[in-house]
Amino acid sequence: MRVAIIDGYVDEPSCLGVPPYVSPYPRYIYGMLCKLGYSARYFTIDYLRENYDVQKKLRNFDLAIIIAGIAVPGKYLGGNPLSKKELFSIGMAKRNILVGPITLELSKKEKDLLHDSNIEVIDFPFERRLFNALNNKDVEYDLSNFAIAGAEVVKQHPDFPNIICEIETYRGCYWGKCSFCIERIHKLWFRSPEDVLKEIKALYDCGVRHFRLGRQTDFLTYLADFENGDVPRPNPDGIKRFHRAVWKLCPKIKTLHLDNINPKTISEYPEDSKEIIKTIILYQTPGNVAAMGLESADERVVRKNTLCSTPEDVIKAIELVNEFGKFPGYNGLPYFLPGINFVIGLKGETKETFELNYEFLNEIVRRGLLLRRINIRQVKIFPGTPMEREGDKKLRKHRTYFLAFKKKVRENIDVPMLRKILPKGRKITDLRVEVAGKRISYARQLATYPILVKLIGNYERNHYLDARVVDHSHRSVTAVEADIDVNSASLEQLECVLGKAGREVYIQRPFNDAKSLEAIAGKMALIYFSIGGEKI
Repeated sequence: MRVAIIDGYVDEPSCLGVPPYVSPYPRYIYGMLCKLGYSARYFTIDYLRENYDVQKKLRNFDLAIIIAGIAVPGKYLGGNPLSKKELFSIGMAKRNILVGPITLELSKKEKDLLHDSNIEVIDFPFERRLFNALNNKDVEYDLSNFAIAGAEVVKQHPDFPNIICEIETYRGCYWGKCSFCIERIHKLWFRSPEDVLKEIKALYDCGVRHFRLGRQTDFLTYLADFENGDVPRPNPDGIKRFHRAVWKLCPKIKTLHLDNINPKTISEYPEDSKEIIKTIILYQTPGNVAAMGLESADERVVRKNTLCSTPEDVIKAIELVNEFGKFPGYNGLPYFLPGINFVIGLKGETKETFELNYEFLNEIVRRGLLLRRINIRQVKIFPGTPMEREGDKKLRKHRTYFLAFKKKVRENIDVPMLRKILPKGRKITDLRVEVAGKRISYARQLATYPILVKLIGNYERNHYLDARVVDHSHRSVTAVEADIDVNSASLEQLECVLGKAGREVYIQRPFNDAKSLEAIAGKMALIYFSIGGEKI
């Protein structure tokens, strides 16, 4: 039986699977199929779009399992997620099954249309339901075992080994009351550290070197005490043992990052949280980001949407992470910084909400605190959530406020913040070119929430290099290759760094010593360029 796994990519509150990220789902499914005795091939949706002949051959497959669903939409550099409309145009197998968070968006009419098009819809969360639909043998359901058995599927990813694997530690949210969030549909399910370590080791043995502990709603509460109190008590010793075991098993990891941290946990248990933050800084790699759900700085919105954290909780969390994590690491980025999320269109939102949100950010600036990223998104309405009754009326009514707020944040908060985090001349290491260009290429580190680097120069995709920061934009920096030879640099690179003096340097070269170069271009040239490959 020939089976195709089609990765249309996912983006959820606690899971990212848009390249270069690979979500756990393809690995779970591939491992499940292996245990059931099926032979499977893995394809990304982008690969199929670019290779129509392969897409046509899917019609000869007995089964295609399609993964899709963007629950928290964003802008993506590494891939273009599968849309609902596109489902009907993919070359289909004899039997087709659709899984993932996209199924939460489908109306009954859309499900019926898909059924008529020979696509079965398995509701989310899908793993056990899919297993039951495929299992006609005496095989036990064990998702952690499937994850380990499915690790080798990553070798079939078109970008392998330039990928970062999302690792699930636990599923569900202890709070589970936020009006808009789909995490409420998951029952709390915890993976033992032994199982997680086995999965990381299996991926490591396949050649994976970049990992994100992202598939949980709050990393601070992995291995925590969930039995006593509304907020689980963190387990600093357990988290430290877990990290030590990761490095003992996989000593050559290049990236170990996380995703979500709940500010409420830090507010309730500051000392325990402080110890875990120290462990994260010590055992994870620089450039790390703790995504925190503020959602709104308006107390009225917090109450009406039963949000977990108050603005005061978030301030405390930002302060604590900054206290230990704001210092630059060996790759040019601060070791560990917070990032915050705003959600626009929630119940109780008024014009004043946008003013309070902006004042919250101004308070962060006044206190001299750093934020790695500020995510501002419009709420997505899912059936079965309290926001379903509210609908999108606030979004439509407040669109002008939303756009004005976003513009002010990008111009007045993001750019000055980025200048502090990555000052001019700072070297950023291990950049991977994702989009090649003749004069400008785009590169990022394989990291959680990596900074986008507009790289002056012509570089091939998947080329790795170091670069130095030249300028700042709203959510990106402009840079040139670090220590590039002044005698071989392009005119664009010289002008980017030196302005008008760059053209004079271009005309006067070659240079043989730093003194003659400094006489024309000033000391700035000595920071960015080398002569004959030797650092000045």
